[in-house]
Amino acid sequence: MLRTTFVKPDLNVSLLRLLHRRNLSSSVLRKAAIDMAAEDGELRVFIVSGEVSGDTIASRLMASLKKLSPFPVNFSGVGGSLMSKQGLNSLFPMEDIAIMGIWELLPHLNKIRSKLNGTIEAALLFQPHIVITVDSKGFSFRLLQKLRARYMMQNSLRPLHFHYVAPSFWAWKGGESRLKRLSEFIDHIFCILPFEEEVCRSNGIDATFVGHPMLEDLVELNAGKDDSLTELKVQVNCEGFNKKYGIPSGSTVITLLPGSRLQEVTHMLPVFSNTIKLLNDSVPKLTTVIHVARNQHVENYINSLMHKWPVPAILVPGESLNLKYEAFSASRVALCTSGTVAMELQLARLPCVVAYRAHFLTELLIRYKAKIPYISLPNILLDSAVIPEALFQVCRPTKLASLLVELMQDEGLRKKQMVAAERVLTLVCPPSVAVNTSAKQVLRWESPNRTPSMVAAFTILNYVKM
Repeated sequence: MLRTTFVKPDLNVSLLRLLHRRNLSSSVLRKAAIDMAAEDGELRVFIVSGEVSGDTIASRLMASLKKLSPFPVNFSGVGGSLMSKQGLNSLFPMEDIAIMGIWELLPHLNKIRSKLNGTIEAALLFQPHIVITVDSKGFSFRLLQKLRARYMMQNSLRPLHFHYVAPSFWAWKGGESRLKRLSEFIDHIFCILPFEEEVCRSNGIDATFVGHPMLEDLVELNAGKDDSLTELKVQVNCEGFNKKYGIPSGSTVITLLPGSRLQEVTHMLPVFSNTIKLLNDSVPKLTTVIHVARNQHVENYINSLMHKWPVPAILVPGESLNLKYEAFSASRVALCTSGTVAMELQLARLPCVVAYRAHFLTELLIRYKAKIPYISLPNILLDSAVIPEALFQVCRPTKLASLLVELMQDEGLRKKQMVAAERVLTLVCPPSVAVNTSAKQVLRWESPNRTPSMVAAFTILNYVKM
C-alpha cells in the first residue's frame, strides 16, 4: 500500500526552524562519515526500521557499509531478524512500531510515543556519526526531527541524517509541497523510483536514485552464479518445492500474500479465505501457499486460522528467500495485499491480483487524498491497469475469485502481465554511475557493485553536507 505520513509542527520543529535559519555553522558537521570513522577508529551507525520490508533493505545496507568501510562498523538502533544478523542488537522488537494507517494507529499512540522517546535517548547516548532511517515514515520522521532539535539545542556536532525510501509524495494531493520541510531534519534521501530524485532536489533535499531494493533478490539468489542485474528475472526450479511439500501432479497452486503487518493481515486473510472457498468448487486439486511475514504477531494470527482453512495450505516462512521464489515458481497465480510483494512477483513473472482493505475511515481518507488511480507500483509506473486491483468496497471474495479465474484461464492476460514486468523492472534498475557526493566523487558501478544498497552505502560514506 502506498502511503505517506507528514508530521505536524510542534515546539521542537519551531525551534529547529529558527536554528536552521540562523545557520549555526558550529553545529553543522562538514566531514564525510569515512573521515569521522578514521578519527575514532570505528564508524558508529544508528539505524532504525519498523517494517519487514525495511528490515530487508536495512540489513543489505548494513552489509554494504561493512563491505565498503575500511574501519569497523558499530550499529545500534531498531530492527528485525535480518538486521540482527548484521550486528544490530535492537532496542525493542520491530513489531512494536509496525503499524500502518491513521485510525489503526490511535490505540497504540502511548506505546509508540514511549518507544520514540527511548529511541531518541539511545541515539544520543550512542553518539553516532550517521543516523539512518528506513521507510516507516511516521516514526522515522518524528525521530529525525526530534534528534535534530536536540543536537541544535546543545549547539553540538550533529550526525548526518539519511532516510532510505522517499515518501510517496507523488501519490497524494499536496504531497510535493510538504517535501520542503523535510530538508530541516533530513540531509539526504535515497529514492527507489527514477523520477523522485529530481523532485526531491527541486524542493531542497539532496537525493539519490539507487534503484528498487527488491532487485537485490536477484543478486542473493544468483550468488556464486551471476551477480549481474542484466537478467531481470528470477530463475528457480519448482520441482524441489513440489516434492518437499508433496504437491500432487496436476494441482493448481495459488500463492497468497496477506501482508506483513498484523493490521493488514487481520483485514485481508479472512477475505482471502472466503475467496478460496469460492474457488474450491470450480478449481480442481486446489492448493494454497501462504507466505508468512517475519512478524511474530502475524505468525500467531495465521496459525490460529489454519484449523479451518478450506483447502490444503502450505505456510512459507518469510526468512527463506529461495523458498519464497520456489513457491512463486510452483504457483499458477498470486493474490496479494498491496505492497512490495507486487514487485517481487514481477521478478518471478507470476501473474497476480492486488487487493486492499483497511479501516473504513482510513479508506475514506485515502479516497479523498489520493491523486493517482492505482495502488500497485507496477500499474503506477506504467500508468496502466496491467495488474487487476480490487480495492476497498470492491475487495470482496466474489470479485477476487472472478479475477483469479480469469487470470488463470486467459493466456492473453497472463502474457500481458509478463511482458509488462520487463518494462517495470527496467525502470527501477539502479543507475550505472553514481555522482551524488558534495565532493563530486564518482564511482562507476560494475557488477556486482551496482546494487541499490552498494550505491546507498557509497553515498553515505562519502557524503558531505555543504
